[in-house]
Amino acid sequence: MPHHHDPLHCEHDHGPQHIYIYSPAGAIRDKAAFKRGIARLKALGHEVEVDPDAQAVYTRFAGDDATRLAAIHRAAASGADVALITRGAYGLTRILPGIRYKAVAKAIDGGMKFVGLSDFTAFQSAVLAQTGAVTWAGPGLIGDLGVEGEPDDIMLACFDDLLTGHGEGAGWRMAREKPLADGRPAVPDLYVKNATLWGGNLAVLTGLVGTPYLPQVRGGILFVEDVGEHPYRIERMLTQLLHAGILAQQKAVVLGQFTNYKLAPHDKGFKLQSVVDWLRTQIKAPVLTNLPFGHVATKVVLPVGAKVSLSVEGRDALLYWGHAH
Repeated sequence: MPHHHDPLHCEHDHGPQHIYIYSPAGAIRDKAAFKRGIARLKALGHEVEVDPDAQAVYTRFAGDDATRLAAIHRAAASGADVALITRGAYGLTRILPGIRYKAVAKAIDGGMKFVGLSDFTAFQSAVLAQTGAVTWAGPGLIGDLGVEGEPDDIMLACFDDLLTGHGEGAGWRMAREKPLADGRPAVPDLYVKNATLWGGNLAVLTGLVGTPYLPQVRGGILFVEDVGEHPYRIERMLTQLLHAGILAQQKAVVLGQFTNYKLAPHDKGFKLQSVVDWLRTQIKAPVLTNLPFGHVATKVVLPVGAKVSLSVEGRDALLYWGHAH
C-alpha cells in the first residue's frame, strides 16, 4: 500500500489549490467524465480553471498543433498550483520542438506541478531532458477523477498528498516470484539512494530514443508501464532501450502495470513473466515488479526527474523522495 502521512497531521495543509485543466494531446470524447472530474475537484474545495481550448477537436487531437502548444503555454503562465491534463492519447510527441521549455521550467521553479500520464510521458521526458525540472506522473482528469462512481481511494490520497505537499514516497508489494535458477531471490534486498527517477509509458519513451527529448539519465531508476501492448511488443521495446545502452546505465528498472492485452495461441506459454525473466538475464540492475502505476485505477503519484531512494526488503518496495523537499 502507498505510504502516507497520518491524515491527522496536516498542520502544513496548503488549503484549496488552483488547478489548471488543459488538453495537450488527444481530443475529449467523454464529455460526461470531463464534467464529473471538474465537479469532483470543485467539491474537494479547489479552484478549477479550464483552458479555453480544453474541448477543441481537430481529427483525433484536442485542436491542431498550434492550439495545443498555446494551451501548454497558457497553463505554464496561469500561476496555478497544478496543471492537470484532461487525458493522454497520442499528440505530444509531434509538438515537442515547439514547447518553450524555459517558460515551463520557470513555472515549475515557481511551484507549479505538471501532472499526467500516458502520452504525457513525452512532455515529462522532454522537460527533464531540456531543463532538468521535475514533473509528476499521476492521474488524468477524465480517466481517474472523472470516473463514474467513486474514484480510487489510493489514487485520491496520493493526489491529495501532492496538492498539500505531503507526498513523501510510494510503497508497494511486489508479485510473488520463483527464485532465479541459482536460487537467489528474483529481486534482492537493496537500498539505492540519490538516484534520478524517470520514465513513464514504455511506447512513448521508446519513441523518443535518439531524439533530444529523451533524458540522458545515468545511475537512475527507470519506471515503465503500458496498455494494450502484447508481451512480445513490450519485450521488443525493452530490447530497444537495452540495445541503445539505456538499461545498462540504470540502478534499477521498475515495472508498473501492463494491462489490456490478449495472449494468442501462437504464444505457447510466452507471457509477461517471460519478458521479466528474460530482462533479468540481460541487465545487472534489479528488475522490480507490480508498481501501482499505469492505465489502472489504483495509481501512486511519482516525481519524474527527482532524486529518490529505493529500498527493497523481501517483497516490500519503497520509493522515497521526502528528503528531496
